[in-house]
Amino acid sequence: MGNDRSQILLRALLGGLLAGTGLSLSGLWWMLPALALLWSVALNPVAAALWGGLAVAISHRWLLALHPLTWLGVPELLSLPLAAAVWLGCVLAAALLLSGWSGLVRLLPGRGGALQALVASLVWGLGETLLSRSPLFWIGVGGSVLPADPALGGLARWFGAGGLAALQVFLGWCLCTLLASADRDRKRCRLLGIGVLGLALLHALGVAALVGIDRPDVFSQPLNLALWQPAIPTREKFSAERQSQFPRLLRAALTSAEADGADLLIAPEGTLSLDRENLLVEPVPLISGGFRWVAGRQRSALLLLQGDDATPAAVIDKHRLVPLGEWTPALPGLAGLSAVGGLEPGEASRLWRWGGPPVQVAICYEISNGTALAQAAARGGQWILTAANLDPYPLLLQHQFLALAQLRSVETARPLVSAANTGPTAAINAQGEVTSRLTAMRPGVLTVQVQPSSVVTPYARLREWPLVGLLLIAAATLLRLRSGSVLPPEPRHRRKTPPPGQA
Repeated sequence: MGNDRSQILLRALLGGLLAGTGLSLSGLWWMLPALALLWSVALNPVAAALWGGLAVAISHRWLLALHPLTWLGVPELLSLPLAAAVWLGCVLAAALLLSGWSGLVRLLPGRGGALQALVASLVWGLGETLLSRSPLFWIGVGGSVLPADPALGGLARWFGAGGLAALQVFLGWCLCTLLASADRDRKRCRLLGIGVLGLALLHALGVAALVGIDRPDVFSQPLNLALWQPAIPTREKFSAERQSQFPRLLRAALTSAEADGADLLIAPEGTLSLDRENLLVEPVPLISGGFRWVAGRQRSALLLLQGDDATPAAVIDKHRLVPLGEWTPALPGLAGLSAVGGLEPGEASRLWRWGGPPVQVAICYEISNGTALAQAAARGGQWILTAANLDPYPLLLQHQFLALAQLRSVETARPLVSAANTGPTAAINAQGEVTSRLTAMRPGVLTVQVQPSSVVTPYARLREWPLVGLLLIAAATLLRLRSGSVLPPEPRHRRKTPPPGQA
């Protein structure tokens, strides 16, 4: 009994380690064995919680880079414990979620069959899409496919990141079933062959989706954009020295953009302060992250500025605020761990009509919400713009951010440009391929050309509704089988030796 429990915990630990690696490095071949190990302990809520907690502890370890927080006024003795508490909070949230998912698997009828696994997988996939709209920056299984497996990632054009997550969880069940098969020879070989052919077919369908929905608007003029990566450490941004240097750095970026023939310079999230009275933006217009007042409250936004006019010609506010960093509950003395204090969220729509081709906007980790960007694409968005400030986090977060950006491009068949303070500053085409990128942590200006597109992919049109419909059908069928109305007969195993007396 003790050995069985130890084996279960060991499988959970190994699976969590593989899952954390897969979420860090992005790769189906890390995630499938991790999910197979999860299915092997799926009926044990403690083991499932261990799997989920370890996976997030590894993949979200960049949260510890919040320390030191002394520049925000947090006492030095509290800085590291606070950063660790944020990290551990995410770990605990993942453990609780996986424990709840395990409880669902236990409750589902079906004796561990494929229909039960399908329902549990669809619940997982839809759960990830809901989490992507929450205050948490959730990097889930759906985002682990790219950039390692672009062929399978192409399926996101049909059912998005939630569908990719559900597919991988179900494939994990298939692998677990194959490895646990009691019939060692012919049946296992048959299952293995079916699995290989199935994977090949899925990859072929993904490639077909990538090349089949690829019709940019040839009548639309391409945009020549310059992406500015200032590489100004966030902890130094508001110092007197950095503030005095900023006008010169902005002028140099604008001049470089003009020399490269750019129509527009794009700067990262939070680049401009509230005080813009003496700001001169020429010879090219500027779209920059900054702050503004709305009814006495501050908002983080993207601002379109031209010439010496401090009043933005167009704006779109950030909707999804960072807990503690930009938003806190309305409690006395809590204004947010931010140099600008607590912020107010803007409208939920991510579609920005700024005067040029309509754009789908993701500020910071709004990039994880594929549903909102898909909805903006269906309403007329023709390209994706993401602006972020990922400093002081390490390169691991930049890698995960870029993988999510690639997934957003694939889902909507839209080119994407990313302007970030320390990176990733990059251009991604409509197939999710990174076409150009600046070196992380170094200042520079990247000039790219973007071809707007009005193609509407199946995912942009339908979003998660096909997954919801499939879940309802699968759950209804499972319950009907459970009721016994069409319950198949129990398989009868043929005796290998004759009964006594008939030898």
